[in-house]
Amino acid sequence: MTEPTSARGHVQGWMDKYQAAWTSNRPEDIRALFTEDARYETRPGDPDPWLGRDGIVEGWLAARDEQGDWTFSWELLGADGNTAFVQGVTVYSGDRPSYDNLWIIRFDGAGRAASFTEWFMERA
Repeated sequence: MTEPTSARGHVQGWMDKYQAAWTSNRPEDIRALFTEDARYETRPGDPDPWLGRDGIVEGWLAARDEQGDWTFSWELLGADGNTAFVQGVTVYSGDRPSYDNLWIIRFDGAGRAASFTEWFMERA
């Protein structure tokens, strides 16, 4: 699937902001990524998703990674309307495992994520 250049640019901008929030762990950086009523699932069908901006900030900070403890690379696999499919690799420092990631991000018309679902599995 080939995504329009505008979709690629939009996702690139959002991912840049996501990685900046991941680095800073500042609540205002995290909130800026999501709609007021967004849903963040740390796995598909998550029985306890992070709901709304405040819930996402709370969940994010409870599971936070510290600056300098990780690197992340990613590519846009495709986009369909307001939905983007991102594949990534998270490498942690020290003896921590690394992970393959797949994200499905559904955006609203203003460019914020209304829904975010991630899959991650430890690299062999």
